[in-house]
Amino acid sequence: MTSAVHRSAVETGQEASRPPAAPSAEPERTAMDQGISATAPQAAGPAGRQRWWRVALVLAPVLGFLGLLAYGFTRDPRAIPSPLVARPAPDFQLTLFNGSQVRLSEFRGRVVFLNFWASWCPPCRAEARLLEAAWRHYRDRGVVFLGVNIQDREASARSFLDEFGITYPNGRDPQNRIAIDYGVYGLPETFFISRDGLITYKHIGAIGGDLLAGKMEEALRGAVSAEGRGADYRSIR
Repeated sequence: MTSAVHRSAVETGQEASRPPAAPSAEPERTAMDQGISATAPQAAGPAGRQRWWRVALVLAPVLGFLGLLAYGFTRDPRAIPSPLVARPAPDFQLTLFNGSQVRLSEFRGRVVFLNFWASWCPPCRAEARLLEAAWRHYRDRGVVFLGVNIQDREASARSFLDEFGITYPNGRDPQNRIAIDYGVYGLPETFFISRDGLITYKHIGAIGGDLLAGKMEEALRGAVSAEGRGADYRSIR
């Protein structure tokens, strides 16, 4: 037992004489790492926001320009919205192909379907039979169809009327004076005029049957709507 006690005392003395273990540096590194991670966003945040603001300021005018350019590609550069819609239709006198003359103001109290056309215009030819059928349908409801032939030869215009069996009044505008007063820039162009002489709707290009019927009913009620256009027309400017 004495030797065992002696060994225990020796071991205890050896343990006591050993130098203490150096503290681990890991907690300090961890704390330092945490300090960096905690302070880094604060240092980088304002600088990052400043960089984004600079990028936004540079890109804003570029994106705006691209937007306007894309919008421009969807518009006809010659297309000018008519200032005549919802205003009195300009009065005019027209010499018909049968030699008689008519004046627009003579039709006050009736709805007028005014159509500008030419024999060489494909969409004019495409809608010709529809217009004649519509004229026969509406003529007993206080509606007048009136055709104005422009930028055409008289012989060609007469052949057009014969080919499609057009019976509603048509005449020539050889100097384009009527077309200029109405701001016509493409064919065909159609104006719906109310009983009071106001333009209720302007359509550029060939018009379809459903649209014609809808706008005619609006004109009969005196309702005004925005300008519209079809997929195909022929520029005259």
